[in-house]
Amino acid sequence: MPTVMKYQTFAEFYPSYLSQHSNRTCRQLHFVGSTLALACAVMLIFTGKLYWLPLALLSGYGFAWVGHFAFEKNRPATFSQPLYSFLGDWVMYWQMLSGRVSFY
Repeated sequence: MPTVMKYQTFAEFYPSYLSQHSNRTCRQLHFVGSTLALACAVMLIFTGKLYWLPLALLSGYGFAWVGHFAFEKNRPATFSQPLYSFLGDWVMYWQMLSGRVSFY
């Protein structure tokens, strides 16, 4: 089993997080999953229907984990650094939207 590094700050963690997303299909699946999760969260807020919450989680994590296991061939950072990984997902999402991280 590989050694899992613990990071003291998100700034230390994020470069490693990005390196675990070098496969474009993995990044694209993250983006799709995060977009669907956002849509589910909006629906939860506007409808008050709690079934949107598990759908948001399933969308966000499901697409990302398929990207990691099937395309990136690595273990999602969520398993070792859940908070930093969650933050990393949204920072990468914004950077993809703004063109700082490539879709391709």
